[in-house]
Amino acid sequence: MIQQDTIIALATPSGVGAIAVIRLSGEKSIEIVNQFFKSKSGKRKLTEVKSHTIHLGNIIENDRIIDEVLISVFKNPKSYTGENVVEINCHGSVYIQQEIIQLFLQNGVRNADAGEFTLRAFLNGKMDLSQAEAVADLISSNSAASHQVALQQMRGGFSTEIKNLRQQLLNFASLIELELDFAEEDVEFADRSEFKNLIDKISAVLKRLIDSFALGNVLKNGIPIAIVGEPNVGKSTLLNALLNEEKAIVSHIAGTTRDAIEDEINIEGVAYRFIDTAGIRTTEDFVENIGIQKTFENIEKAQLVLQLIDASNINMLEKNITELDAKYPSKEILTIVNKADLLTEKQISTLKNKFENLIILSAKHRTGIQKLTETLTHLVNKGALSNNETIVSNSRHFEALNNAYNSIKEVQKGLDLNISTDLFAIDIRQALFHLGEITGEVTTEDLLGNIFANFCIGK
Repeated sequence: MIQQDTIIALATPSGVGAIAVIRLSGEKSIEIVNQFFKSKSGKRKLTEVKSHTIHLGNIIENDRIIDEVLISVFKNPKSYTGENVVEINCHGSVYIQQEIIQLFLQNGVRNADAGEFTLRAFLNGKMDLSQAEAVADLISSNSAASHQVALQQMRGGFSTEIKNLRQQLLNFASLIELELDFAEEDVEFADRSEFKNLIDKISAVLKRLIDSFALGNVLKNGIPIAIVGEPNVGKSTLLNALLNEEKAIVSHIAGTTRDAIEDEINIEGVAYRFIDTAGIRTTEDFVENIGIQKTFENIEKAQLVLQLIDASNINMLEKNITELDAKYPSKEILTIVNKADLLTEKQISTLKNKFENLIILSAKHRTGIQKLTETLTHLVNKGALSNNETIVSNSRHFEALNNAYNSIKEVQKGLDLNISTDLFAIDIRQALFHLGEITGEVTTEDLLGNIFANFCIGK
């Protein structure tokens, strides 16, 4: 699959800017760029310069100067792709960008496919597959938490852990396979007690990584939070207060919100996706009923539910809490009493004493919002993140870990039952296969195509 040709792409976002970076990679990339580059000093050719150096000059086509540029040269194998790489820093005019790219396309270079630079880095052994996927996650990270998870993975923390597990299992698997070759002589090369300890250890590590996906997934994609309640309890006002802008229409008319309104806010480095839903009530309005049905759908999808209750209706507080808890027993539900300005100090004190973790606020006057955001922060268990532990955020890795874990559990059963080696040898092979899928030690062309198709052009 390793390509020998030279590829080119715009590495910076398309459009006008102060500068643009055009990247080339391939064995002949330095040689090709050198044909159209004239250094300001006029002393040396790009083919003669040292790696990791920058050179000022002009890109010239038939005596026509296209632009004054800075050219960075990276010689193999010490480059991002492991090949010769040239990065052209030109002025950010779209016209200049296209003139330079077209010049090289007409002279033996082709447009890079999506993610092809990173694909070449993987194929040339500069990074493993999980690290390559982390590059895309790092580019798309929109919060401190998602950035930290992607960066930790790109640096190889996750890869190292998986490779160590796989190598230890592979060492014992080799001894098991050797036993199969000498089955008639009834010899045992793999110490069963040591092997059982290893399998138990691998099982525990895999379980920890699998469990970390619950946190990793929401940190990567944002935590979905549904704001629910009856009409006119202040759901839209609360959304506006959290976002600090008038995102949702606020009206005294019941049923104003008929479709879900969604926006994202970053709190303490974590992205939260708040969904303002249609008020829950019995109505004959066909369109509003559709909105109410979507409310229930959003509750199902949400990681956390904010149940808003009007302060003027606190006599129904316990009933509303009980009903929602009964309907969604597995959901994390945070109850909020809105319109706190309608309550006396004594009423507020009574409510806090009676209902644990109850939040009382006024979305209209934006009081108590900080208490809400602090509570949300505490609800997200970021202990693993703070301790710099490996957190799985990629669904492909999660699936492969689950498959490896299931195979390891079968091996554990075989060891506990003291069955013949050949009966659980296939499960060992399956576990090795699924662990290898994560780092790319086991892969297919289709898998690579699916992964790198999701990258941006130029990366």
